[in-house]
Amino acid sequence: MNLTAVIILFVCLAVCFIIRMPISFSMLISCIVYYLCTMPQALGIVANTINTKMFSNYTMLAAPLFVFMANVLNEGEVTDKIFAFCNGLLGRMKGGTAQVNVFISLVFSGMTGSAVADASGIGLMEIEQMKKEGYDAPFACAITAASATIGPIFPPSIPMIIYGMLSGASVSKLFLGGMVPGILLAILLMIYCFFISKKRNYPAGVKMSLRQFGKATLVAAPALFTVILLLGGIYSGVCTPTEAGALASTWALLISFFIYRTLGPKKLMTIIKKTAANTATLALLTGTSFIFSFIIARENVPNVIAQWVTGITDNKYLFLLVINVVFLLLGCVLDVSTIQYVFVPMVLPLVSLFGIDLVHFGVVICLNMMIGLSTPPFGMVLFIVTGLGKTKIAGVIREIIPMVLIMIALLLVCTYVPQVIMFLPNLMG
Repeated sequence: MNLTAVIILFVCLAVCFIIRMPISFSMLISCIVYYLCTMPQALGIVANTINTKMFSNYTMLAAPLFVFMANVLNEGEVTDKIFAFCNGLLGRMKGGTAQVNVFISLVFSGMTGSAVADASGIGLMEIEQMKKEGYDAPFACAITAASATIGPIFPPSIPMIIYGMLSGASVSKLFLGGMVPGILLAILLMIYCFFISKKRNYPAGVKMSLRQFGKATLVAAPALFTVILLLGGIYSGVCTPTEAGALASTWALLISFFIYRTLGPKKLMTIIKKTAANTATLALLTGTSFIFSFIIARENVPNVIAQWVTGITDNKYLFLLVINVVFLLLGCVLDVSTIQYVFVPMVLPLVSLFGIDLVHFGVVICLNMMIGLSTPPFGMVLFIVTGLGKTKIAGVIREIIPMVLIMIALLLVCTYVPQVIMFLPNLMG
C-alpha cells in the first residue's frame, strides 16, 4: 500500500466534505488528484470506468425507474387515495392518525423505496392532519421521520439496489430479506404510538362508515395494485426488479392519466425533468464510487483493514457490533450516499472473511443507515420533517429519541438473529 497516496486521497476527500461539496464531486476530485499524484498518464481510466460501469450495469436501471414511479405517484396525487384508505382502515384506533402515519409508510414504501420520498411526498399531509387533530407538532414530525425509514427497508429499496450492485448480492433476496424487519419496525412504532396516544390523550382518527370505507377502498384499489404488480412480478419469477420497476412505472402513469385523471402533459414534463435530475445525480455517484472503490482495492486498503480488525478480534459477533456502532455514528454526521459509496466497499472483504451472508449484512447495513437518517444531529429526514412542520428541531429531537432506541433494538435483533432477515430468502430459495 502506497501510504502517501492513500493519505492524499482521504485528505482531499475530507477537505471536499468540509467545504460542503456534493459527495459525487468530492469522490471525483479526490480520485483525479490521486491519479495526478501517482500516475498522471493513467488519468483516462476515470472516464473509462464511469462509462463502462454505468452503461453496462443492468441492475442500476431499476433505481431511476423507482424514482420515476415515486414522482408519478406524488405528482399524480395517488398518495391521497392511499391516505384515505389507510384512514378508514385504522382511523378508529386510539391515536388513529399516528397509526395511519406509520402504516401508510409501509404501504407507500412498496412504491417508492425511499425514505426521503416518503417524508417529503406525504409527510406534509400527515403532519398537517395530525396537528389539526390536536397532536403536538414535535411528535407529529418525529413519527413522520421515524416511519419514513421503513421505506428503504421494505421492498423495493434504492439503497438495497445500490448495495447489491456494490457487493454482488442478489437484489431479489435483499428485497425479501427486508420484508420482515420492515413489518416489525412498523408494528413496533404503531405500538409506541398507541401507548403515547393513551398517555397524552391524543384523539382517534377519521371514523368512516362501512360504506365510506368501501368507497375509499375501491378508489384506492388501482393505486394499491401497484404494490402487487411490483412485488408479485419479482417474487413470482415473471420479471426482474428492473423489469418490475418498468411495469409498475407504466401502471402508475396509466392510473394517473386515465383512472384518477390527475396527471397531464405539463405535470408529466415536470416529472421527467425531476427524474432526469435525480438519475443524473445517482449516475454520477455510482460512477465515481466505482473509481473510488477501484483505487481502494488497488492500494490494498481492505486487506490492511482486515488484518487490523482480525488482529483485534476473530469473533464475528463482536465485529458486527463494532460495525453497527461505527455506522450508527457515521449516520449521525454523514448522509447515506457517503456511507454507502465510501465506507461499505471497505468492509465488504471483512464480511466474506468472517463468513457473514451478504444478504444478511446488506439488510443490517440498510437498516443501520436508515436509522441514521432520523438520528440527531444531522439526520436528513429529521430536517425535512422539521421544515414541513414549521417547528423547532429541539422538540422533534426530544420526541424522536425513544423511537430511535426502538429502531436500534430492532437493529440488534436483526444483527444477532439472522433468521429474522434470512427466513424469507431461504424459504423462497
